[in-house]
Amino acid sequence: MEGIEGQGSGPPAVSRYTLQPTRLASEDILFCVDVDNESLVEMKVAAAGGRPYTRLDSIKQAILLFVNAKLTINPDHRFAFATLGKSASWVRKEFTSDIDSVVSACRGIAVESPCGHADLTQLFRVAAHEAKKTRAQNRILRVILLYCRSSIPPQHQWPATQKLFTLDVVYLHDKPGPDNCPQKVYDALVEALEHVSEYEGYIFESGQGLTRVLFRHMCTLLSHPQQRCVQDDLDIPKSLTKKSATSDSAPTDENAVVVSSQ
Repeated sequence: MEGIEGQGSGPPAVSRYTLQPTRLASEDILFCVDVDNESLVEMKVAAAGGRPYTRLDSIKQAILLFVNAKLTINPDHRFAFATLGKSASWVRKEFTSDIDSVVSACRGIAVESPCGHADLTQLFRVAAHEAKKTRAQNRILRVILLYCRSSIPPQHQWPATQKLFTLDVVYLHDKPGPDNCPQKVYDALVEALEHVSEYEGYIFESGQGLTRVLFRHMCTLLSHPQQRCVQDDLDIPKSLTKKSATSDSAPTDENAVVVSSQ
């Protein structure tokens, strides 16, 4: 910010500060979807006809909601797709803004057999390569990893000096138990995010099996990396609470909804 002092022979004027305008770069966003068989764990909602609705089903729906919203904000954003088995592999390598191509790519994502370990090194290698091409077009690259394994912390070998893209993570997991370690997995994901991210990366997790929680997290990820505060300062979304009639002396509608300050 630049401070501009007022001029004149009178009392000293209060300094006026202006924020120089900057243009946000359009994004190339690479979705990487976990295709371990834990992606087939059922969510707490049924699809049409009572068919089980899996984590992978909800992830695909969340991606489509995200893409439609992101293109509404800026139709110049582009998207590509990869999957994470034991390592990362392409589903659609070309970045596109065409919604039909996005839908087709989502449909092509399928669960593999149990994958065992998860190595993010190839994902980071691919992202770094694409980020260099993206920068040449005055764009920025972001990777959104959707991870579903409750007992397998991801691994990577990547130099801390290479921060060419931003990593966001959404982690869907089981409740902690004797056969899993979601906290250990979460900690490994945080370490990976902080290790590679150029701008502020966000990580969200849920062990509730609720689609609305996943959709809420994806809505928060609509925020542009160049505009973000640090995640510790993030105070959205606000919770909605019913306003108590006793909390205000003025008459009020008991069904009124207010935004909580907490």
